[in-house]
Amino acid sequence: MATSRKGRKRRKPQARPPVAPPPVSAEPRGYERSRARDEAARAALRPLRPGERPTAVTVGAIAAAGLALANLIAAVLGYSPGQDSVSPGSKLAGTLAATALLVVVAYGMWRARYWAVLGMQTLLGLTIVASALALLTAVNVWAVILVTLILLCSGTLFWFLIKAMARIQMPERPGSQRTG
Repeated sequence: MATSRKGRKRRKPQARPPVAPPPVSAEPRGYERSRARDEAARAALRPLRPGERPTAVTVGAIAAAGLALANLIAAVLGYSPGQDSVSPGSKLAGTLAATALLVVVAYGMWRARYWAVLGMQTLLGLTIVASALALLTAVNVWAVILVTLILLCSGTLFWFLIKAMARIQMPERPGSQRTG
């Protein structure tokens, strides 16, 4: 046996038994399995008939129109939450801009347009983040209940709009080739 510089004896390497390769299965693994599951989900989706609108998109359009109407009524009645250091004119401009955005989203969703559903999901995502942060700073039980209700409603609508977006499908751009 050979010794090392420090005088210890080295062990001779022992022969290891050969490792058998993993069994080959017909079932896909990892990325292939995920891709197969995605393809199966896409194949199960039923395309929209002309004039059809998914229920979640209808609910979203009504919610956006209701929020736009509530913003407009609040602006007419002079309700202005927030800091007093902001000028009333800029508060009104912000309220009217938000109202206009909600009206455009509501109209587009009523017509089952992909861009409108995507815009609504963006607004819902921002609402979810803002509500979660507001929940951290809630000062009483009423605020916790209100913010939790907003979180549940916006999160649920966001979830159901995902499948609706898949059914609406993004329109093909002229000259583009679809891959996959």
